Amino acid sequence: MKICAVELRSNEAVICLLSKSNGLFDIPECRAQKFIMQDSLNNEEMKKFQQTFQKLLNDYNVDRVVIRTRETRGKFAGSAVGFKLEAALQLIDGVEVDFMTNQEIKERLKRNPLGIEFRATGLRQFQEAAFMTGYAYLSK
Repeated sequence: MKICAVELRSNEAVICLLSKSNGLFDIPECRAQKFIMQDSLNNEEMKKFQQTFQKLLNDYNVDRVVIRTRETRGKFAGSAVGFKLEAALQLIDGVEVDFMTNQEIKERLKRNPLGIEFRATGLRQFQEAAFMTGYAYLSK
């Protein structure tokens, strides 16, 4: 199973592709690490974001998108743009979308700790939360 783990922050979707086969994790090369929404009030830009994301999912044969959930209120609440990006991802035809809460991720990481340092993955530092989401999801 190949997944695209997503962390939404303000106006960007940080991604990490990850797969697991026979108990081994693989982090395939990917042409993009994040998608940025410049103007969330522009319908054409929102459609472009959705189409670009869908093309990436198709090109890399991704089976599922896993989104790290955000708080709806309080100090760490997600932005309105982030929720629009979330909806755009959910509405991509033919793509299954799952969500993981921070609590679920912590519990799974506790039961299945990462066997290497994050730096050894070859990913960029800003992708760590997306990677941990995907790793936790595939560790079930």
